Amino acid sequence: MRENGTLLEAEPTENDQPHGEYLMRERPDLQQLRSKVRDLCADFPDEYWREMDINREYPQKFVDAMTKAGLLATLIPQEYGGLGLGISEASIVMEEINRSGGHAAACHAQLYTMKAVLNHGTQWQKDTYLPGIAEGSIRLQAFSITEEISGSNTSAIQTRAVRDGKDWIITGQKNWTSRVNESDLVLVLTRTSDFDPEDRNGGLTLFLVDLRQVRAEQPDAFRPEKVRTMFNYATNKVTYDGLRVPESAVVGEVGRGFRYVIDGWNMERILLAAEAIGDGYWFIDRASSYASNREVFGRKIGVNQGVQFPIVDAYMKIRAADSVRWEACVLADNDAPVGAEANMAKHLASEASWEAANVCLNTYGGYGFVDQYDVERKFRETRMYQVAPVNNNLIKAFIGNKVLNMPRTY
Repeated sequence: MRENGTLLEAEPTENDQPHGEYLMRERPDLQQLRSKVRDLCADFPDEYWREMDINREYPQKFVDAMTKAGLLATLIPQEYGGLGLGISEASIVMEEINRSGGHAAACHAQLYTMKAVLNHGTQWQKDTYLPGIAEGSIRLQAFSITEEISGSNTSAIQTRAVRDGKDWIITGQKNWTSRVNESDLVLVLTRTSDFDPEDRNGGLTLFLVDLRQVRAEQPDAFRPEKVRTMFNYATNKVTYDGLRVPESAVVGEVGRGFRYVIDGWNMERILLAAEAIGDGYWFIDRASSYASNREVFGRKIGVNQGVQFPIVDAYMKIRAADSVRWEACVLADNDAPVGAEANMAKHLASEASWEAANVCLNTYGGYGFVDQYDVERKFRETRMYQVAPVNNNLIKAFIGNKVLNMPRTY
């Protein structure tokens, strides 16, 4: 919970603001968390992330360091060994990774998947898995939902789970199941009864599958296939071919899985908004520094309004998106409805980061396309946020229908 629903400690002063980009001064504990993440990220400079990207290698050393520092257990309650903090703090962790030049996609799922488990998991699941996740001996990095045919229409998924005695048998295929090879557990959304047009989101069940047992006992029933993308993202197609899982793998109630993953989705949108904002500040930092130092025709290029003003425009849009991110964080941490704010934060942040990316690339000119400057790498990475975890057009449709009460467009 936030004290009085706020993230602030006191009124701001002109020269006493973290990073110099906030309209408000954060509480000391949030500033300390930023410093902790920033100090850890300093051990993983541009060269590290550049090498990971070139080789399409999972940044295991970085993830291990984050785990050891307890940062991937931010949302896990203290009784299970976690930090017991909120979405506000988790969003700072994600933002600072990307602002440092890193790529939080390597580990962000272990934070946003927590909501589905924490809010709806059985006591047995929490007791069995959360302490291990908190200490780092168990990894939960994979969310297996999207399918080729259904795409964003989650209610149309076809992966099916059927009862067989005390077990369930899962059969189907999933796209975009990221980090599954680096995970010990995976959350899998399946259909357990036929689609009902009267209850579009019913009939779906969420399973928490222990991949350690699966790999040892049913390797042919679980087949991930790596997918190479335009940036370093450890994603896969997965085939579930008669995968047998116990009744204890069911999260919450059978048939209510869609409602459970929404909890995770809202947190995912907030955290990815924070990542995009981190990217945005990275681009602005690099662009403004380069413009202030690069000399052409006998003067700094930042003297030219055609260079300076686009950087300023992009910066102001990032600041605006940042404000909506914090609004969503406060609502989430006070257990208030947050669907609209979470989606708006993701939309605004992704658009702002993309504008900042283009401004930064234009500022660097040809050098922006050279890998040693890292602009082209971050350019590719930040483009994802407009498309995933949900396309920005779907967010507009959601806001139009659910907030502005206009007709449903899909």
